[in-house]
Amino acid sequence: MYLEHGITQEKDWRPATKLVHGGTLRSPFNETSEALYLTQGFVCPSAEKAEARFNGDDPGFVYSRYANPTVDMFEHRMCELEGAEAASGMAAFTSALLASVKAGDHIVAAKALFGSCRYIAETILPRFGVEATMVDGTNIEEWKAAVRPNTRVMFFESPTNPILSVVDIAAVADIAHEAGARLVVDNIFATALW
Repeated sequence: MYLEHGITQEKDWRPATKLVHGGTLRSPFNETSEALYLTQGFVCPSAEKAEARFNGDDPGFVYSRYANPTVDMFEHRMCELEGAEAASGMAAFTSALLASVKAGDHIVAAKALFGSCRYIAETILPRFGVEATMVDGTNIEEWKAAVRPNTRVMFFESPTNPILSVVDIAAVADIAHEAGARLVVDNIFATALW
């Protein structure tokens, strides 16, 4: 076992143990399991320190939307489970799409997406010559109608963020597979374990 920035890691743990204990960051109170940090902001000792944190020049948390100790522990735990050095949900999403398409291709995505995912589908991909059609994810007929001969990917979240709509994964998978497209599903709220 070794500590990197106060985070507990063990190279020889089995996946089940990593899932429970990997990436654990204990506070000065030495709690048994990780604490849940429910705060939205973090105090800086000075305006200069705050500026340095906001600029990324000083380590530390600024605002929970970007990161907090609970999210940091989760990311480290996922890295241990996956054998990765770093975690980024947006990098994973972007890679899943960009690895599956090229200029001239088309994707179909549900409208109800995390804002950054929607930005990538509607703004970033078109810069690379990839068109995106946005549909009501709960309307199977819209999925069918959006398919084109050059459709390569169908993407959605289920349940969706932030409105918790549930997309019929099997039905959209059938449409994607019939079209020869890859199905990418982000289970943002659900566990990856079955």
